[in-house]
Amino acid sequence: MTTEYTERIATKNITMIQAINDGMRTVLERDPTTLILGEDVGKNGGVFRATDGLQEEFGEDRVIDTPLSESGIIGTSVGLAVNGLKPIAEIQFMGFIYPAYDQIMTHVSRIRMRTMGRYSVPLVIRAPFGAGVRAPEIHSDSAESLFTHMPGIKVVCPATPYDAKGLLIAAIEDPDPVLYMEPMHSYRSFREEVPTDYYTVEIGKGKKRIEGNDVTLITWGAMVPLVEKVANQVKGRGIDCEVIDLRTLYPIDEGLIAESVQKTGRAVVIHEAPKTGGLGSDIVSIINDTSFLYLKAPIERVSGFDVPVPFSSLENHYLPTPERINRAIEKVIDF
Repeated sequence: MTTEYTERIATKNITMIQAINDGMRTVLERDPTTLILGEDVGKNGGVFRATDGLQEEFGEDRVIDTPLSESGIIGTSVGLAVNGLKPIAEIQFMGFIYPAYDQIMTHVSRIRMRTMGRYSVPLVIRAPFGAGVRAPEIHSDSAESLFTHMPGIKVVCPATPYDAKGLLIAAIEDPDPVLYMEPMHSYRSFREEVPTDYYTVEIGKGKKRIEGNDVTLITWGAMVPLVEKVANQVKGRGIDCEVIDLRTLYPIDEGLIAESVQKTGRAVVIHEAPKTGGLGSDIVSIINDTSFLYLKAPIERVSGFDVPVPFSSLENHYLPTPERINRAIEKVIDF
């Protein structure tokens, strides 16, 4: 159940990485069945310090350093989950998740069905992802569509510190597995007031970040602040954009997408993953299924290119840019 805060409550101004740390601390304090495991999550506090201080506070039995084995981390987590615990497994970078793909596809996502509901897998897999941080090869992949195409696992992606904590707590409490994608570029890029207490953000519900009437901009993760910036820029030219942050990539909030596109009649989808096979294709299909007769222009997509994320000298050319998003907006407006 979602808890939305409307009254005056205690908050603190923190970054996304601090909100993720606070979310895990909140659950570890409340629920003795939760634990964290992953490479360097204990003594070092994680490569990004997401688990900083948690092993010291909760002990080595609750915050566990593992060998360098992604398949082992997820395989162990499956055993823990079906035996009544709630593991939070960290994969250091999403590009390292591929050795664990077999475990996720054949076990994590299927045990509820395989056992006809006798067992579930209350597992959260945390995976930092995305380009723009000058990381080495394989550290910046955006592979969400591999998992949104996998029935049995939910996929969430916060864009703000508030959503990061609330979605993480909701994911940990979910009886089924959740892939929790963390946009690295947003880890320390800005701060936000976040409640110090327990709260959740409902999985499966997107959020309208900016109200508008002329064109719907649909995005998630680190692209949200960029898209908001572009929306504010084009408003000065008389173009009124509505910005939708999906927050959950599977199950996706089809109702929010349809409501917005039926109002504006135009849509641009922005994501940093490659275009071919990207989640943008599914969003276009949703719009065609629910809102085709409302469209005033063909839908545009702005994405990464169909290449591996390049090294740092070309990284900014790979990512969607304000210029590319602007051109897409102008194209649907001028159609």
